[in-house]
Amino acid sequence: MLVQLDIDGMTCASCANRVEKKLNKVGGVMASVNYSTERATIEADGAITTQDLIEVVEKAGYGAKVPEPDAPKHDEAAKLRPRVVLAFALGIPVVVVSMVPALQFPAWQWVAMILSVIVVFWAGRSFHQATWTNLRHRAVTMDTLVTLGTFTAMAWSIYAMFFGHAGQIGMVDEFEFTLSRQDAMGFVYFEAAVAIIAFLLLGRYIEAKAKVESGRAMHELLQVGAKRARRLVGGVEQEIDVRLLKVGDEIVVRPGEKIAADGEIVEGRSAVDQSIITGESLPVEVEPGSQVVGGAVNTTGRLVVRATAVGEDSQLAHMAKLVEEAQTGKADVQRLADKVTTIFVPTVIIIAVVALVVHMLMGAGLTFALSSAIAVLIIACPCALGLATPSALMVGTGRGAQLGVIIRGPQVLERARKVSTIVFDKTGTITTGAMSVAAVEPEEGETSEVLLRAAATVESASEHPIARALEQVAEVGELTDFENLPGRGVKGLVDGIPTYAGSPALLAELGLEVPTRQSDTIGSEVWVATDSRVLGRIVVADTLKHNAKEVISRLRALGLTPVLLSGDNERTARAVAAEVGIDDVRAGVSPEGKVDVIKEFQAGGAQVAMVGDGVNDAAALAQADLGIAMGSGTDAAIAAGDITLMRHDLMAAVDAVRLSRATLNKIKSNLVWAFAYNTAAIPLAALGLLTPMIAGAAMAFSSVFVVLNSLLLKFFKPVAEA
Repeated sequence: MLVQLDIDGMTCASCANRVEKKLNKVGGVMASVNYSTERATIEADGAITTQDLIEVVEKAGYGAKVPEPDAPKHDEAAKLRPRVVLAFALGIPVVVVSMVPALQFPAWQWVAMILSVIVVFWAGRSFHQATWTNLRHRAVTMDTLVTLGTFTAMAWSIYAMFFGHAGQIGMVDEFEFTLSRQDAMGFVYFEAAVAIIAFLLLGRYIEAKAKVESGRAMHELLQVGAKRARRLVGGVEQEIDVRLLKVGDEIVVRPGEKIAADGEIVEGRSAVDQSIITGESLPVEVEPGSQVVGGAVNTTGRLVVRATAVGEDSQLAHMAKLVEEAQTGKADVQRLADKVTTIFVPTVIIIAVVALVVHMLMGAGLTFALSSAIAVLIIACPCALGLATPSALMVGTGRGAQLGVIIRGPQVLERARKVSTIVFDKTGTITTGAMSVAAVEPEEGETSEVLLRAAATVESASEHPIARALEQVAEVGELTDFENLPGRGVKGLVDGIPTYAGSPALLAELGLEVPTRQSDTIGSEVWVATDSRVLGRIVVADTLKHNAKEVISRLRALGLTPVLLSGDNERTARAVAAEVGIDDVRAGVSPEGKVDVIKEFQAGGAQVAMVGDGVNDAAALAQADLGIAMGSGTDAAIAAGDITLMRHDLMAAVDAVRLSRATLNKIKSNLVWAFAYNTAAIPLAALGLLTPMIAGAAMAFSSVFVVLNSLLLKFFKPVAEA
């Protein structure tokens, strides 16, 4: 059986690895735990129950429950926000008064102690809870180091105040660079403890803010479907919730309404807009016997549809599952700090203990030895490491937002750097998705003006998108006796003259011969005629975005290979590809087929980016190594994408790749600095060359440096300004 569980209490990727290992130790179980989605996907044999699996997770120190479809998603960022605010509101006064002797009023250290206790033990409690959970399972993480550093700084400071002379009223904590071998009992290190908690909480908050946006794809996809349906029972329409529909039910769909389920037309003719599902740019003419999908929009005539697939069996629900599976399959890129935890944390603890013992054996005294060990633990705390990714991400994403590029998280940047192939959907991405007149071809003896006026007038009462395109370029005359001819076209009296507009089949019904001497302009053709003669042909086509060709050229310059992937027909897709300079074209592809094409490229070793805007692109966006969603598209596509382009300018895709690479480079330089700082500073602290106060100041300086380095991303320039 396949079981999914929501996992609670994970604080880093190593937590997810621990839960996964515990589950996989159970016989007959294969489990994958995704830290990003906080969900475990488990395949288990019939002898194991869901409750058994939940108990395994709980024994590992975490919570687990069966997902509730309509339950609100836990917002970790909202939970962290008040703690971040409190940590900085109380921590800043502690740091300032501790570092500036001139501001140290009588009993300042007692006030600092009270404020520090609140910051360290309440605001920072999640670090300590994680440390305790990990220690119970004989594991150490960066949380362990945070707890050790802050607890030792707090414990020493409180001890010095009660049993030394650091608590004397009027005591001034002078700023010293090296340890004193006589008077270590006169110092407190509250500022180091609160700075560690405040900076790391800020890093966790920024990380959670990016993470909370990443799990909405399936929910948004399902919102595309109809919520109510008109079921036909004994010739009477009954409005019901779509969840009550059953296979075989007949549904009435009026013009402008969504089709509530996958099904077969049993009555009526119409044009159905399936672009949101299939990517086909023009509405599809349907008649009795035609197949339709749930979520498509009926544009003209009344339809009666017999349901063939409902609920979880529908194509829309299947697409939602594809999105979730693709997202779950993505490996979350661990921060470098997490990767070295198993070596770094024990090493720091060993160095601190060795420093304590060696200084004691050398006769330096207990207070000097303890201060040296505390300095090691403080300066090793991973504030700069914890801020390296979130700070660059915050500035990079903020700059991206100014440029209309929304980036979801650090793993997105890593994938953006590695992308080698970029796949474009056609409709709404390379093209505008809006119909326009591509060719006007009047017959001999007629003029373009007369042809356009006749077509625009007779189509003016229609809901068809072609009518909107004609109205934009022609004057509309007087129309009477309008009649829709489902599947063929429309007719009416234009200025008193019987006029028809539609397909070649409509001309055949009128006994008129379809002219053959026409251009090969690609698009949807509208033939216009009167009772006795053909006036001409108008071709309506999707419009190419103005800078699509330049975008493809710039992406090639960045080392990416462009591919056109479309649900539209082969001829149309190849014509568009040739115009913008794309060689590789995959046309007539279903939503599931798009996922297969992405997998095909990935199997060949390519790192794939997918640019799309429709519901039909959502699963492919999720499957791709990097999903780039057009913000003008559907909510489902935006939710499934890793990057969202809010500008209607396709050049934003180029800026997205460039900004992602720039932000990732900044993260890497931050991490290099953070590790270099620790590598150099820890030995100095161990040798007794740094006081805990200086260690705290150096730790804070390292964090400030990382933030300032990240702020340079504010000067990133888009293509238009570069």
